Amino acid sequence: MKTNALASLVLSAAVCALASCASQPVADAGGDNPAPDMARSCNADAAVGAVGKSATPELVEQARRDAGAGIARTLRPGQVVTMEYRGDRLNLDVDDRNVVTGVRCG
Repeated sequence: MKTNALASLVLSAAVCALASCASQPVADAGGDNPAPDMARSCNADAAVGAVGKSATPELVEQARRDAGAGIARTLRPGQVVTMEYRGDRLNLDVDDRNVVTGVRCG
């Protein structure tokens, strides 16, 4: 009887451990953006008009829409960022004055 109870306990623990390894949606660095929509893609060429302009929230949103991206982020010099590739993300590189110096997807 004790052997069956112990075997059941071990089996339950193993199932729980395996379930915790299942793929889970991840959030972007900000934590409030859902995992990428794989059907959406980004076209940085369509957002090149943002280069040379101040990265206001309105400009970033317009660039995101122009690129067809699901999400956009500004990257400042020396800023620590996540490096995972997201095909639905537009990255706007800005200088120390918050002026867009480049756009790229990922």
